[in-house]
Amino acid sequence: MKTTILSAMAAICLTAATQTANAQFPGQPAPKEPQKIIDLWNGKIPGAKNVDASKLDEVSTKSFFARDIKVPSIAYYPADENPTGTAVVVCPGGSYAGLSYAFEGVNQAAWLNSIGISAFVLRYRMPKDEFMEKRCDGPLQDAQQAIRYVRSHAAEYGINPDHIGIVGFSAGGHLASVASTHFNDEVYKPAENVSARPDFAVLVYPVITMEPSYSEKGTRESLIGPDADQALIDRFSSEKQVTNETPTTFLAHAMNDKLVPYTNSVNYANALREKGVECELHLYARGDHGLGARNPIETQAFWHDACEKWLRMNGWTK
Repeated sequence: MKTTILSAMAAICLTAATQTANAQFPGQPAPKEPQKIIDLWNGKIPGAKNVDASKLDEVSTKSFFARDIKVPSIAYYPADENPTGTAVVVCPGGSYAGLSYAFEGVNQAAWLNSIGISAFVLRYRMPKDEFMEKRCDGPLQDAQQAIRYVRSHAAEYGINPDHIGIVGFSAGGHLASVASTHFNDEVYKPAENVSARPDFAVLVYPVITMEPSYSEKGTRESLIGPDADQALIDRFSSEKQVTNETPTTFLAHAMNDKLVPYTNSVNYANALREKGVECELHLYARGDHGLGARNPIETQAFWHDACEKWLRMNGWTK
């Protein structure tokens, strides 16, 4: 078990500039259209109600914030050059109210492709009582199914079925942590006997806990509601759900994040360490919530570089 904690000061922000929704990160390939859009459930969404499952929700690659996802899908971005056989399911954030799709989905897929990793950007459902029978399980069902889909179709996409990870940002980081700790939960009946366990996880400024003192209020109330009992709070507080089977994890967080306290990442890293699971935690003095995603600052390149080195060190990329 090794836990590396890096506390580094990010460079001072460059001149403030408003980015368009499809702006790219410094040094990163320009975003592109997905090669394929995959219907996650083929019209049979578990627990759905008042939903026409025959029609996928359309999401533009330039969408700043995609709302009201009712019929989930996956956008496939292959690593066309120097593929490593590794793939990740990407979970954009958005407080479980929508998806920060361009910044935390499409642009991250472009970066992953540039280091030889195929990306499957998950357009997961937003938890709402009017669209699902048990709203808190909807996103987890989608994440589990996405991992199972990629693993069961690994040969088709030239992927090693033992090299499938999950990447999440903010509330998407919470979903990725839940997928990392609840992969054995039977929240639906899968059609195939395929594991939903990710082989590794990358959590970037993630919401981890549902405890009110440390969680992000919008994320917590969207997922479990304002009056959740302690059992439900505990179930979706990922630092309380870590086991020795939780996958090895990379975490990055800014210490001046006012929306999601960096203690979310610290507490998850400590929980992993206590269970003997390898992890690497990078804390940055600056970067705010988003670690540079909405302004062209060097923090974004910092965590990208650190994450690429971690992926290489663990054999996930060359």
